[in-house]
Amino acid sequence: VQLVESGGGLVQPGGSLELSCAASGGIFDIYHMGWYRQAPGKEREMVATITVGGGTNYADSVRGRFTISRDNDKKTVYLQMNSLKFDDTAVYYCRAQEPAGYTDYKPVLYWGQGTQVTVSS
Repeated sequence: VQLVESGGGLVQPGGSLELSCAASGGIFDIYHMGWYRQAPGKEREMVATITVGGGTNYADSVRGRFTISRDNDKKTVYLQMNSLKFDDTAVYYCRAQEPAGYTDYKPVLYWGQGTQVTVSS
């Protein structure tokens, strides 16, 4: 499974960006998908996740500002980011979680290479 993120860039505070993560290989429909981010000097943290059934979960810091969605036909997961803040500056990573029993007896995680989001005036 390969995950390729796009859509990052430089944006002013209060602006918006939409990230995309396109998957190839594997069976996208069975993957729980998520967006994570890592700021300089900080640990990687969960931003938003979406289950196979479309259930979503958000970090408190982004709830109400970010929206995660998925298009199974396009094998793509999106992260719409609104009202961006300086603290949202980070490398954003896409993650796919494959359930146990497909390629391994335990769940398997796949990561993209990341896309930089910089919020600056």
